[in-house]
Amino acid sequence: MSPEPNRTLSPTDTDWWRNAVFYQIYIRSFADGNGDGVGDLAGIRSRLPHLADLGVDALWITPFYPSPMADHGYDVADPRDVEPVFGDLAEFDALLAEAHALGIRVTVDLVPNHSSHDHEWFQAALAAGPGSPERARYLFRDGRGPDGSEPPNNWPSVFGGPAWTRVPDGQWYLHIFAPEQPDLNFGNPEVVADLEETMRFWLDRGVDGFRIDVAHGMAKPDGLPDMVPMDDTGLLDDHGPGDHRFDQDGVHVVHRRIRAVIDEYPGTMAVGEVWVSDDERLAQYLREDELQLAFNFKLLTAEWTPDGLRDAITHSLAAVEGTPAPACWVLSNHDRPRHVTRYGGGALGTRRARAAALLQLALPGAAYLYNGDELGMPDVDLPDHVLQDPMWFRSGGTERGRDACRIPVPWSGTEPSYGFSSGADTWLPMPDGWASLTAEAQRTEDGSMLSLYRAALELRASSPVFAGESVQWLQAPDGCVAFRRPGGLVCLVNLSGAPVPVPEGRVLLGSAPVDDGTVPDDTAVWLHA
Repeated sequence: MSPEPNRTLSPTDTDWWRNAVFYQIYIRSFADGNGDGVGDLAGIRSRLPHLADLGVDALWITPFYPSPMADHGYDVADPRDVEPVFGDLAEFDALLAEAHALGIRVTVDLVPNHSSHDHEWFQAALAAGPGSPERARYLFRDGRGPDGSEPPNNWPSVFGGPAWTRVPDGQWYLHIFAPEQPDLNFGNPEVVADLEETMRFWLDRGVDGFRIDVAHGMAKPDGLPDMVPMDDTGLLDDHGPGDHRFDQDGVHVVHRRIRAVIDEYPGTMAVGEVWVSDDERLAQYLREDELQLAFNFKLLTAEWTPDGLRDAITHSLAAVEGTPAPACWVLSNHDRPRHVTRYGGGALGTRRARAAALLQLALPGAAYLYNGDELGMPDVDLPDHVLQDPMWFRSGGTERGRDACRIPVPWSGTEPSYGFSSGADTWLPMPDGWASLTAEAQRTEDGSMLSLYRAALELRASSPVFAGESVQWLQAPDGCVAFRRPGGLVCLVNLSGAPVPVPEGRVLLGSAPVDDGTVPDDTAVWLHA
């Protein structure tokens, strides 16, 4: 039986995304509906009441398409169907309808930069041979050296090792990520047309938009020159001007084509995963005929210091100034250590994560939560033998990869799998001692992380003090960060190491109690002043 709707979706609210709170669902780890230990679409449907109660505006669901799972779904074999382990198209349609009935929009991942090596196009390319139209959809090249046995250039894969793999006939193909993820050639009109067909397939089904994976990829420089210096800047670090794999000017041609399709469906949107740190370069992705939103990861990578947080906010706002886009704030995702762990772990990390939640949600623009943020989930130190990330294998065991931040969400009970699945075994193991972390345990606890998020999202959605897309920095005690929104919201975060006086105004919410007239260390407070 479907839960009762608590909000309605307005078809005329075409800019709903400008200040929306999105909730990222890493599908393998959110909820398991069939007991196989892997999250799926049925599991998401079963937890929609939790998401409605939490108060999020929209979902971002990571790839659920047919895939051999070399990179857990980001190696897509068919972008217009559902991987059986996650369900089928009928299950997706039911999820979409039920989410919309609850007033929750649904966005899905678009993975344009590469396909799976199992994609029919790549298999056809291998069979067709050098110089064929089939190979022209990818980036096949002859090797260097007298017998062509050296890669065509010196580019590294961000998962470790070279970005080239040789095929039996002697040619090489480019893969910025794993060998199972060959890069597509966006200079080929067939490739662009196929991406547009994929977008229309999901938009016609009723999705509300896309998160675009590696949105600073897709374009490669003419001639594929060597990188000088040949520094692998890592999976998600800044890619500077010498890194020819990303942020090439030609990528904007692709984004204009993507936006043209989006504009055929009023009220839909796209957000890009754009790992560039230069404000002006990021702004180029947010021109009026390109992306509506781009993740700005400065808050995600900032140190827990007043200067670190203030600098992240200042640069994020500067990047969107002069563009049609609002800022877009992220604290955690499936590729980075969770912020509870980043901020020190344990009670310290949790206290800081509570303050960071109020900081993120006080800022103007869109906010993205990662599943489990609302429960205060930390990273989990996993034993070597259970690791699954391709980074672990490609690096020969020197890079542990991203599994630690992908542990399944604990829902109820006192032992693994904490209601995530009907069985105890899960695709990544869940630790003992998480009974107090479950959604069930936190739902009725006034001081829980879940209660804090619910209160914050309710205020953000209902109070006029959150109006405006700018911040005014305020004078604050040493070691504190404070700003005012045009609507009257004041947010103060205390990182001074000692209590500070509560600023003037009516207290709306605190990440810790402020009843004695002081704001404790590592605490944030919202006021109307």
